[in-house]
Amino acid sequence: MSIARRRLSPLESRTAALEAARELLLEAGPQAVTLKAVAGRIQRTHANLLHHFGSASGLQKALAGYLADMITATIGDAVKKARRGEVEPRTIVDLTFDAFDKEGAGALASWMMASGNEDALDPVVEAIHRLVDELSASEPNRPYIAEHTLALVLSALGDSMMGAPMAKALGLPRTMARDLATRTLFASMALAESPEMNTALVNWMAANAPK
Repeated sequence: MSIARRRLSPLESRTAALEAARELLLEAGPQAVTLKAVAGRIQRTHANLLHHFGSASGLQKALAGYLADMITATIGDAVKKARRGEVEPRTIVDLTFDAFDKEGAGALASWMMASGNEDALDPVVEAIHRLVDELSASEPNRPYIAEHTLALVLSALGDSMMGAPMAKALGLPRTMARDLATRTLFASMALAESPEMNTALVNWMAANAPK
C-alpha cells in the first residue's frame, strides 16, 4: 500500500499506519512490523509514527486492537446470522480459525508474548469481552456463551501455532480441530434454537461422521 504524500487527519494517519502494519504482518510476519517499516510503507517519518504510537510496543498493541475489532465485528455478524439460520455455525468456526491463522493474529500474539509484550494482548481480550457482552445482551445464559467463546478462541489460537504438525503427527485431517469446534458450536452457544438449526446440526453430523 502506498499513501500519496498529502496532509492526513490524525485519525486517517493512524488508520493508514495500522493498515500498513497489518499488510506487513501478513506479508512477512510479526517481526517485520516495526515503526521504520510502517513509516516507509506509508511515506511518513519515524517521528510521525512515534507521535501516534509512542514506541514499537505501542504500535504492536494498537495493531492487536485493530485486528481484534475487525475480527470480532465479522464474527459477531456471523453469529447473529447463524442464530437466524442464514449461515451455518461452521462459518463462525472458519472465521475464528482464519483470524488467528491466515489473518496473522495467532502469530502476532505468540510473538508478542515471547518478546515479553503480553500487555499488547489486552485489546484482543477486551474486544472478545465486548463481543460476548453484545451476544449475551438478550440471552439469559451468558456464562454458557462465554465458556464456549473461550473454548473456540483457545482452540483457534492453538491450531494456528501447532495445528498442522499435530494433525500430521497423529494421522488426522488438517481440519480436525475445526471439525471438533464445529460440533461443539452446533450443540451449544444457543445456536440450535430453531428447527432450521437443528436440521443443520443433524445434516452436518451425518456428513462429518467418522468413516
